[in-house]
Amino acid sequence: MAEAAPAAGGGIGDILATSDRDFLVRNSGEQVKISSVEASPVAIYFSASWCPPCRRFTPKLIEVYEKLASQGKSFEVVFASADRNEEAFNEYFAKMPWLAVPFSDSEGREALDGQFKVSGIPHLVILDAKTGEVYTEDGVEFVSEYGVEAYPFTPDRINELKEQEKAEKENQTIQSVLGTSTRDYLISNKGDKVPISELEGKYVGLCFVVDGFPPLAEFTEVLAKIYEKLKEVGEKFEVVAVSLDSEESSFNESFAKMPWLAIPQGDIKCQTLVRYFELSSLPTLVLIGPDGKTLNNNVADIIDDHGFEAWEGFPFSAEKLEILAEKAKIKAASQTLESILISGHLDFVIGKDGAKVPVSELVGKTVLVYFSAKWCPPCRAFLPTLVKEYNKIKEKNSDFEIVFISSDEDQSSFDDFFSEMPWLAVPWEDERKASLKKTFKIRGIPSLVAIGPTGQTVSRDAKSQLMIHGADAFPFTEERLEELQKKLDEMAKGWPQKLKHELHDEHELVLLRRGTYRCDGCNEMGSSWSYRCDECDFDLHPKCALGEEKMGEEAPAGYVCEGGVCRKA
Repeated sequence: MAEAAPAAGGGIGDILATSDRDFLVRNSGEQVKISSVEASPVAIYFSASWCPPCRRFTPKLIEVYEKLASQGKSFEVVFASADRNEEAFNEYFAKMPWLAVPFSDSEGREALDGQFKVSGIPHLVILDAKTGEVYTEDGVEFVSEYGVEAYPFTPDRINELKEQEKAEKENQTIQSVLGTSTRDYLISNKGDKVPISELEGKYVGLCFVVDGFPPLAEFTEVLAKIYEKLKEVGEKFEVVAVSLDSEESSFNESFAKMPWLAIPQGDIKCQTLVRYFELSSLPTLVLIGPDGKTLNNNVADIIDDHGFEAWEGFPFSAEKLEILAEKAKIKAASQTLESILISGHLDFVIGKDGAKVPVSELVGKTVLVYFSAKWCPPCRAFLPTLVKEYNKIKEKNSDFEIVFISSDEDQSSFDDFFSEMPWLAVPWEDERKASLKKTFKIRGIPSLVAIGPTGQTVSRDAKSQLMIHGADAFPFTEERLEELQKKLDEMAKGWPQKLKHELHDEHELVLLRRGTYRCDGCNEMGSSWSYRCDECDFDLHPKCALGEEKMGEEAPAGYVCEGGVCRKA
């Protein structure tokens, strides 16, 4: 078997050559002696055509490679393919301007994988060609974030760049945030170049965007209305899109709908800002003040909370936020079921066969607003549980109902899914669905929001409460949950502190007070109490560990059960 030599004590030849091969190849088929490779540093690029992250990163690496070549800087890349067949290798390698380990030398490629402990791709190892010293195994990160600026990719250079960033933050200006050494402009969606200097003295929002992410599309739609309103009232405010799209066509499609400016798609600054502002979620809107300093790393939550009315809180100072919070409090206090479910002439929901049920018939009941869809596997898995608990609640409480809000993509899917449900729904094509999702800030499905008899929201997470307590969670109020918790705590006094169980016979399980967890016995949610093994991260519901009959029953009239004793009251 051919083996690659270890990096220590040798140069690139010792690393890339094997006992059977002393050459690399170009995509033209030309063989290149490894000994003739004079460039330093050299990067070994572990990648494959079947890997989406690789396909996204390869164009960035090509851009850096070609820019360094145009600048006369010494740098070479060697492709070590993880493709499954030679046809895929040839098609992928045809786009690359560098060298490769021959696909036929599978043993040599595998030896490189083992030598550099490659556990995932894309992976880019950059080293000194003369000595074999590894500069970094984080080449993908450094090329993505710094581009040609990271050259020659040594630890000293990376540390220097990080120090520069630190200094930039301390002396931040709108130019340093948005510009580069070769670009001092932004672009409009018509292709116009707008000097960054025109943004000086303004509030600037940096909106990180990616095409095809529905929550972000909804956010930018609201932001566009706020943007136009602030322009209308004379506020000095501008928004700049920071694209995370890998393809220009995707960016152009989403940018065409935005009334503001953008950093050119593919500009290295986009990736730099991801790290600079420690982007962790979308949507994110960074707010820069007129002096070029960062005022807030993300005001997207404020806009999500208040919708279009958030414009009244601009520029989101503590004083302005207090005003917004007070308005939101007043709005929430005035909420009724009618204000949630009625819009103009749309004053009904539907039952089976499309029968219209006036919203007025639901007033005074506890109503669960159920956001779900047939295409969503967790929704399909949750539905039988919800149907079972719904029927249990309805047996004892006539003042209870569920209204289904569909995220299905067509009428047929809605009809199929709704046919499995014994409750009501908002029609599939109904415009109220979008406003309900915004009102309750629905970010994922399935989701259950509980509306009390007065029309006030009593729980935004009724799903978890239902999964934990079942039908006993009704009517989903804080008072009911506290009552259930007290009941559980009393019952727990009579349970054994430790036990062995056939589902986990390695260790004893210990009774512990827990937050929310998933039972390893029945795979359903639990909370408050668990029989747990910390060592194995294993949890059992008390009912799974003890059996229903040992969990405890209601004491008969005239008796009180405390701890392990039932006594007369």
